[in-house]
Amino acid sequence: MEMTKFIENFADQFDDINVAELTPETAFRGLDGWSSLIALMVITMIDEEYEVTITGDEMKKQNTIGELYNLVASKL
Repeated sequence: MEMTKFIENFADQFDDINVAELTPETAFRGLDGWSSLIALMVITMIDEEYEVTITGDEMKKQNTIGELYNLVASKL
């Protein structure tokens, strides 16, 4: 799993976001368009793309895209 591809997959869950603006340090809850629906879409993307299940509680504990990536990587 590569960080760059993970960020691209993350960005694909949004309607209007430029993937070039996202880094591992990006605090994703502050992004325009972030909502509980997007959170569910990200959880689903992680399940489908990486075959990793994360819970809503685990998602809530992550603050940045990098932290989310590390959580997924720890479950591979």
